[in-house]
Amino acid sequence: MTIALRRRQVVEILLRKRKDLLVVAGLGSTAWDITAAGDSPLSFPLWGAMGNAAMIGLGLALAQPARRVLVVTGDGEMLMGLGSLATIGVQQPRNLSVVVIDNERYGETGMQATHTASGVDLAKVAHACGFGSARQVREAAELGALRAAIHGAPGPHFAQVKVVAEKLPLVLPPREGGLLKTRFRRALLGAGADLA
Repeated sequence: MTIALRRRQVVEILLRKRKDLLVVAGLGSTAWDITAAGDSPLSFPLWGAMGNAAMIGLGLALAQPARRVLVVTGDGEMLMGLGSLATIGVQQPRNLSVVVIDNERYGETGMQATHTASGVDLAKVAHACGFGSARQVREAAELGALRAAIHGAPGPHFAQVKVVAEKLPLVLPPREGGLLKTRFRRALLGAGADLA
């Protein structure tokens, strides 16, 4: 089946009018994708910690149950952190969504094929781990329903979004980890965040 979706357009649609949505982006391309859609202090792009985006999102969702949390990560990182899906499935955070931008490639190390290129279905894995809402998205017409779930329906939600394998210009978020942490805490917790 031909893949037609493009990663930057997908992420832009999911983050459009995001309001107070908390967004964690995995290492590499997904961090550039969320930044290309518009940098925000409520975004936490990971510059390292590969395999941990979903667990950071889970921690946020549990600590902030009144806020919606979206993890945007890649297939390579999700494959590295598959155990996180089981933990999320057990915890059942109603405010968490995990979206895997799946280009079937390890984009940061030379575009080698990942296991999803050989048929590994991450949505089925997520469903087996306890995600009541787990889907594979291949068509632009499916993005509206995914966006609506992320922004309002009880979760946890999982989506494996198949996108074209392409190298895109980098749109880098701030590189300083301390700055990213501080601005995220202040945006989330307010002026008293530095005292907490």
